[in-house]
Amino acid sequence: MDGGMHEPVPETLRGLDHVLVGVRDLEAARLDWERLGFTACPRGKHIGWGTANYCLMFPQDYVELIGIVDASQFTNRLDEFLAEREGLMAAAFATGDAERCVEAFRAEGIAAEGPKDLKRIIELPEGDALPEFRLVYTPPEATPELRSFVCTHLTPELVWRPDWLQHANGAQGIAEIVVAVESPGSLGVAYSRIFGPQAVSAADGWLQVAAGDCRLTFLGPDRLAARYPSRQSQPLPWPVGFAVRVPDLAVPSSFLKHAGIAFAETAEGCLTVGPEVASGVTLEFVASP
Repeated sequence: MDGGMHEPVPETLRGLDHVLVGVRDLEAARLDWERLGFTACPRGKHIGWGTANYCLMFPQDYVELIGIVDASQFTNRLDEFLAEREGLMAAAFATGDAERCVEAFRAEGIAAEGPKDLKRIIELPEGDALPEFRLVYTPPEATPELRSFVCTHLTPELVWRPDWLQHANGAQGIAEIVVAVESPGSLGVAYSRIFGPQAVSAADGWLQVAAGDCRLTFLGPDRLAARYPSRQSQPLPWPVGFAVRVPDLAVPSSFLKHAGIAFAETAEGCLTVGPEVASGVTLEFVASP
């Protein structure tokens, strides 16, 4: 662009699109999350890839449970992740224009790849649907300690269906992603480039980034231990889990009690479900009217 002016990356991003949860047994994972009170879409299969998914849709974002169904095909490193563990593995951020987004990244000196087209088949009773996406891949240094990419939905009407947005536990969206890291303060410059300096706040052992309506929270070892005192730590960096927002905590509390699922009520005013029942994810419910 003339005079060295370019569109800032934050202006091309709308916040979180979805989180990806890697699972070894896709069908078992679907049952586990349905038992937690979530409605799962019919199964999807990525065309040309060896992966399939079930999605838990909310009005603005969603959770993707992703597993391998054909190890002989491309799995986008999911096999490497699952060789170590299950759980939260990546975040996808939303853009309405993948081409503009790539240009903005490259103008900042960030070597983004794409856009690349992807389709998946959703197996519906009335016949297969074919949602289409455009993906922008960013290098690890763009969002350090959190694997990520950027996604444009070309056919949103095929995946955001009213009956798929209703969840018995009251979940309405993803409020926060929590990542354990060795040195949160060192991440501020990189995330300021992506989301803007005003989106980043920090304190001792803690850094938080506003990504639209979702918060990215990076916790150092001491802060991690304080927030999850009974959670055994993993090698860092470690995507610990995420929180979903509900209008009233009484709804998930009642549902989980009826389902016989143990949870903790924290001093911060949320409900926490352990990773043993949520595919390796520490799952929280937070009240957000």
